[in-house]
Amino acid sequence: MRSISDRWTIKTGAGALVLALLCVLGIAAIQQAGWLDGLNKGLMGTAGDVRDSAWGGPSIALMRLATAIGDTIGRIAILAVVFPLLLWRGRRADARWLALLMAGGTALNLILKQIFSAPRPDLLPHLDIVHSYSFPSGHAAGNMMLFGALAMLAGRPVFYWIAAIMTALIGVSRVWLGVHWPSDVMAGWILGLGWLLLCRVWLPARRGQ
Repeated sequence: MRSISDRWTIKTGAGALVLALLCVLGIAAIQQAGWLDGLNKGLMGTAGDVRDSAWGGPSIALMRLATAIGDTIGRIAILAVVFPLLLWRGRRADARWLALLMAGGTALNLILKQIFSAPRPDLLPHLDIVHSYSFPSGHAAGNMMLFGALAMLAGRPVFYWIAAIMTALIGVSRVWLGVHWPSDVMAGWILGLGWLLLCRVWLPARRGQ
């Protein structure tokens, strides 16, 4: 039976997701009104300047690697390693929690993409093949959820630092490669974090506490 503090945590998790969705809606409205054009174009233009500089080759290679790690195939590959490891260690509940977290969060992101139907930016040549809508970024949301969840399962501070670095790098790579506005990435991070905080309530390690 859950304690009073656990019931408060459930409300907090739900509130975090609602707040995240409101923030995503707000970013979408501001972006649609054109109020973020200066910021979006400025940051992406800076990335374009670096792409055209002497640092262009190494930076593009790094960003392409980050994007590859964070795309759908990359996330599936990571999960294909993590799931057997969790099952081998007898952590079936953790494996089930991770699977439901990723499936639900991915579905939520895809639904929002269809609702907003935002086109991809065309300020820079695209250095990645993309066919879906732009807002919110699936790479940003998906990897916030994946690496955040793995850090929660590991339960050590160093893994939270690794998760933050990987999530940030993958998000930046989407702007660097010209396929997302910075606001798309920010909305993806917020969405992923909100979903992660909601699912944190049912993290198996918390049971009985």
